[in-house]
Amino acid sequence: KSIHDNYNAGRFEVDANNLLTELFKKHEIVVMTGGSMLYIDAVCTGMDDFPTADLTIRQQLREKWENEGLESIQNMLKELDPDHYAKVDLQNPKRILKALEVSLQTGIPYSKHLTGTAKNRDYDILKIGLNRNRDELYNRINLRVDAMLAEGLEAEARSVHEFKQLNSLNTVGYKQFFDYFDGITDYQTAVELIKRDSRRYARRQLSWFNRDKAIIWFEPQQISEIINTINDCNTTK
Repeated sequence: KSIHDNYNAGRFEVDANNLLTELFKKHEIVVMTGGSMLYIDAVCTGMDDFPTADLTIRQQLREKWENEGLESIQNMLKELDPDHYAKVDLQNPKRILKALEVSLQTGIPYSKHLTGTAKNRDYDILKIGLNRNRDELYNRINLRVDAMLAEGLEAEARSVHEFKQLNSLNTVGYKQFFDYFDGITDYQTAVELIKRDSRRYARRQLSWFNRDKAIIWFEPQQISEIINTINDCNTTK
């Protein structure tokens, strides 16, 4: 996919399930790892149907965010859809802009489009989560950022700097370096912000994981127990 593609969880749902259909023709068990709970839910339970994006509304909202700041779109969402405002990650402009876009385009609050109805899948789903001590997790995140820097993250971000307005590049790692390139922060601050924001993102994802009662949790070293659980599920279905 290109950074210029309007790729989202809805498209990922279709692509992932098409791939799974082909994989299950050849394999009895397929393992999917990751990732963002939004995308996991997209595969496992499906996304609600939304109208095709109105690019004019999308651009207007993005300009409002860029010119007036995050608080401006937070307040706009609070007015248009207080129910979703109370639930959404208010530090995530992607989620706020999506809700505003649908609300303005349809005249109906975004939260009213969320049916919460799971779609039927042609395969059984077993969700396995790995527990990890919070301090250890944060240390691994910091080390991962160091590894990404050693592998050329700064150069990668610089190569797409001219496209920084794209939604696909509004991610941890890129946006902190964009501020560095624009003279808003220095290099060390950018690196520390990447680590901090990565830890914050992990914390939000853990909160979402913990709300999913279907997940069976293990310690990372419990490899044999995990394999036995998968085999037991496969033999009893």
